[in-house]
Amino acid sequence: MNENINLQEVLIILKKRIWLIISTVAGAVAIAAVISYFFLTPIYQASTQILVNQQKTETEFDSSDIQTTLQLINTYNVILKSPVILSPVIESLDLDMSPAELYNQLSVGSEQNSQVVNLTVQDTESHKAVDIANTTAEVFQKKIVDLMEVDNVYILSPAVSLGNPIPIKPNKSVNMAIAAVVGLLLGIAVSFLLEYLDNTIKTEQDVEEFIGLPILGVVSKISNKKSLMPVTNPKKESDLNVRKVHS
Repeated sequence: MNENINLQEVLIILKKRIWLIISTVAGAVAIAAVISYFFLTPIYQASTQILVNQQKTETEFDSSDIQTTLQLINTYNVILKSPVILSPVIESLDLDMSPAELYNQLSVGSEQNSQVVNLTVQDTESHKAVDIANTTAEVFQKKIVDLMEVDNVYILSPAVSLGNPIPIKPNKSVNMAIAAVVGLLLGIAVSFLLEYLDNTIKTEQDVEEFIGLPILGVVSKISNKKSLMPVTNPKKESDLNVRKVHS
């Protein structure tokens, strides 16, 4: 096989192995669908928003007060995921997990220059994720009074249970799309590998490369169709001559 493959030869190879490529893509998508629907555990997510405000008796705030509040948010984000908050949450909801395990289910963040903290919880059960998010926010609101000697945390938007919750993981459509791309690349790679390993002689160029001599002539393919010229049956012809003699 010639190692220098041009675009036309590539298209010929892909066309010849098209069913192999299609089968590989279909198989990859089917495997991804089965794994996504029947083997991967769905993960649900619930979020609540906490407002961190500066406690003042005056009606006006200056820029330094707001800046101080924004700096405190980073501290609040750490406290939210600390055992001093998570342990009471576990006890309140009677969860069968440690603070470290619950820590891995929580994520805390805030937008830039925003006083709103987003608390997000992921769990295999939708209602449990909602309960953990709301209970964590409530425990934090109570504990922060003693921890920081402030009373400036308000639950802005509690998590709510949906009638038909949709899991965020696994994303079945994305998984199958990725599998289709991987199957396509794999099918193309296998097609070229099979073509590369195929050492059979098919063309005049293959013959030249194999024997190392130039080709002097080519025998054309003979058609299997019957000849159009009528064929005379000698036996019938002799019988006809005998009848003429007897007559």
